[in-house]
Amino acid sequence: MGKGFFISKVVAVVCVVVAISAVATIIALSVVYAQEKSKNQETPATATTGTTAGPGTQTTTPSTPKEPWQHYRLPDSLSPISYNVTLWPRLTPNPDGLYIFSGYSTVLFTCVNETDLILIHSNKLNFTMFDGYHAQLKAMDGASAPQLKKSWLEVPTQYLVIQLSSPMQAGSTYELFTEFVGELADDLGGFYRSEYYEDGVRKILATTQMQPTDARKAFPCFDEPAMKAVFHMTLIHPHGTVALSNSMNYEPINITTPDGLNLIQTSFGPTEIMSTYLLAFVVCDFGFIQSDLGAEVLIRIWARRKAIDEGQGAYALEKTGPILSFFEKYYKIPYPLKKSDQIALPDFSAGAMENWGLITYRETALLYNPAVSSNGDKEWVATVISHELAHMWFGNLVTTRWWNDLWLNEGFATYVSYLGANYTEPDWNMSDLIVLNEIIGVMAVDALASSHPLSSKEADVMRPEDINALFDSITYSKGAAVLRMLSSFITEEVFSNGLSMYLEEFKYKNTVYQDLWKNLQTAVDNAGIQLPHSVEVIMNRWILQMGFPVVTIDTSTGKISQKHFLLNPDSVVDVPSEFNYEWFVPITWIKTGAAKDQYWLLTKEATNPDMTIGASEWLIANIDMKGFYRVNYDSENWDRILTKLSTQHQAIPVINRAQIIDDAFNLARAKIVSTTLALSTTRFLNAELEYMPWQTATRNLDYFVLMFDRSEVYGPMQGYINKKVTPLFKHFKDLTANWTKIPEKHTDQYNQVNALSWGCSTGVEGCKELTTAWFKEWMDNPDNNKISPNLRTTVYCSAIAEGGVVEWDFAWGMYRNATIASEAEKLLYALSCTKQPWLLNRYLEYCLVPEMIRKQDATFTINYIAGNPIGQPLAWDFIRANWDHIFNNYGGGSMSFGRLINGVTKRFSSEFEYKQLLQFKEDNINQLGSAASSLEQALERTKANMDWLALNKKLVFDWFTNEISGRV
Repeated sequence: MGKGFFISKVVAVVCVVVAISAVATIIALSVVYAQEKSKNQETPATATTGTTAGPGTQTTTPSTPKEPWQHYRLPDSLSPISYNVTLWPRLTPNPDGLYIFSGYSTVLFTCVNETDLILIHSNKLNFTMFDGYHAQLKAMDGASAPQLKKSWLEVPTQYLVIQLSSPMQAGSTYELFTEFVGELADDLGGFYRSEYYEDGVRKILATTQMQPTDARKAFPCFDEPAMKAVFHMTLIHPHGTVALSNSMNYEPINITTPDGLNLIQTSFGPTEIMSTYLLAFVVCDFGFIQSDLGAEVLIRIWARRKAIDEGQGAYALEKTGPILSFFEKYYKIPYPLKKSDQIALPDFSAGAMENWGLITYRETALLYNPAVSSNGDKEWVATVISHELAHMWFGNLVTTRWWNDLWLNEGFATYVSYLGANYTEPDWNMSDLIVLNEIIGVMAVDALASSHPLSSKEADVMRPEDINALFDSITYSKGAAVLRMLSSFITEEVFSNGLSMYLEEFKYKNTVYQDLWKNLQTAVDNAGIQLPHSVEVIMNRWILQMGFPVVTIDTSTGKISQKHFLLNPDSVVDVPSEFNYEWFVPITWIKTGAAKDQYWLLTKEATNPDMTIGASEWLIANIDMKGFYRVNYDSENWDRILTKLSTQHQAIPVINRAQIIDDAFNLARAKIVSTTLALSTTRFLNAELEYMPWQTATRNLDYFVLMFDRSEVYGPMQGYINKKVTPLFKHFKDLTANWTKIPEKHTDQYNQVNALSWGCSTGVEGCKELTTAWFKEWMDNPDNNKISPNLRTTVYCSAIAEGGVVEWDFAWGMYRNATIASEAEKLLYALSCTKQPWLLNRYLEYCLVPEMIRKQDATFTINYIAGNPIGQPLAWDFIRANWDHIFNNYGGGSMSFGRLINGVTKRFSSEFEYKQLLQFKEDNINQLGSAASSLEQALERTKANMDWLALNKKLVFDWFTNEISGRV
């Protein structure tokens, strides 16, 4: 096992010689890039003289593809074996003001089926021309390769197309050599640049984000998950910088270019066989901390030098080793690599990326400073690290064949990330918090008729934009929820055994979801567990059809029924299901507090006599929300549950207290129960101190805030919440010795934020004065912020809302100067809380100026502003006015269009707003990209909101009015 920086200088000699010989060509190639960038509309290249030329293209792909290069999927005629890639990123702009990289690549591949065509992915690369062609082909083992006949770039499908004069032979091996230049853009996709300031000095680094389809932006490659290969990487970079990649580096060497530049060349050992989307490389001048030299796996945490010096990487280093050890035991397979580098990047589109051996993170997902970061920041670091490390086996060692099964990769990593985090932080109760963090939220999305199944047909997921659209909450959170349910009814031990067999059978290979079901079934059989059907038959109903059921239990008769749960019961489900939207439902339940045997609902209706109850009994189903379904009861049982909540709420498990609230509110929105019943589930909150029920109530009442904060209902609603939260506010005031201490319990620290947030927003006596005073104290002494990190988001928001331009400008200045990403993120949100429209408009304009707000943060910031009732119409106008700019300049991974549409439209509840949405769809029909499905969801949600308001506005007004004038 590697225990240090270097492997061996000797092993790298061949790579070094080849790399040096190409430096002159790389330099020459880069000179023409600025001119060639504009030549992307030429005709296919044929044989010419000359050494370099711009790429030829064909720019139209018919709706019914006729030629192989008009298909988005690669043919099965070629299979890569290995790549040798050398890249030189320029960290200073060229005379045309462009940042570029240049390089060359040799891919060794086998011809599986005889063909006279080479299709290899390439996007936004400009190629050296060899005798008029984009590449050179060589046959191995002394054979002769076919002559090139024609080559061009097929832009719509992102291919380099090479036609040959005669076919390559099946079973033979060939090498394809290319030289190219690309832009080191700031678009957060492929090989890109990130910028930051340290001690007033502007710094540039080069980094990557390949998933899902951007490796082709760095070098030509067979860019599909099943096209696994071994990668040999070499990076040329300036002195004072370090180069990182998936494998351990050989000892760097000094080189001198023909024009006298002194550079460093770093080559890396061969990777394990893996998919292109897992490749990563970084050139930076970061610092690092590492595990003890005697450790079996070298663990290094990389970040800005100042962040490392301040100890912000210490928590990540402390937890990575134990989490890796947990997963080694969980999977029963050793960690496959010699090292695990983790690097925090100033600009990064996702939370993190599981590149094998070099995991990339947003700074907020890896760095933690106990003096400034909140417990929520700490939890995020632990769960994201756990998520990414889970992928080292599930996703990297074994990879799904195509993106239609992305849910299996991401849903699984999401589920077990809570197991890993729970192992390393046992006092946090992370295995319960998955309910709040993942399951409850995604149920609201999956209850829409515009949702989608977890697993799609391969033919339905072809284009890059189709693939990108799958990176949503259904894939991650519902995937986690149904796997958690499966693990529950077959037991976690059997689930783990099945995973181990699956990973052992398919390591370094690709799979489909049925392969997992097969291995889990073997584990179930080995354990002697009896199921009503096979694992595959049960689970197919959960992954091959969208949505989930509402299970209705009549406790007077024992009758149980299921129905596809839709938030808007009038919406039309126009996607057929082979299962007719019925599920095999594992029902766990308690009767008057006593656990009963699990019951399987296998038909639309059934009867279980045991589920009848007497006059003094009560029944609750779906214990700890292990099942992915909602539960409704007969009115008598609902009354008994409400009575129990009011008199002895702790007799009901805490997760089920949260579940009762969430189910009731969603059933009410679906017109299955009355809205007053849902509101009645919050009456007991004045006696509730636990976080999960309060947080669930908060989320559901937030919907009421969205619907009513511009109407006369808002006043009495605020009065009601004030009555409920006042005891909680006083409880935490006492528990924290008048807000001077931090609660010991993890979830109490979260609930303290609820007490303060609701307290200030509903006018609990003394709350606003408290937050305003804390903020003013900080303004008076900016170098000494005494506000508790856990409370900063709430305090900043409250104070900025109460203040004006002075407070806003102060917070903006502190954001601009923040050296800790989590602190910057809190300020970024709080700045959206102002009630001054002109400040919100100015803030929106900043969102499209990367020097003011990083591209990675633009989506979140616009959505934060839209969350402010004053900012919402401003944000919607801004999006519509700037959509063309946003779509064309913030694509490629830097902005989630779907998230943007969801955030800006969540308040929509009028016919006028619905028509505006339709007009927006019509105006931008050809440039919606990954936002297309979110726009459909927004239209459906707006219709549901309109219907709900028409039915409930007066009723809700009367209920809140009666509650504040009478009972508490």
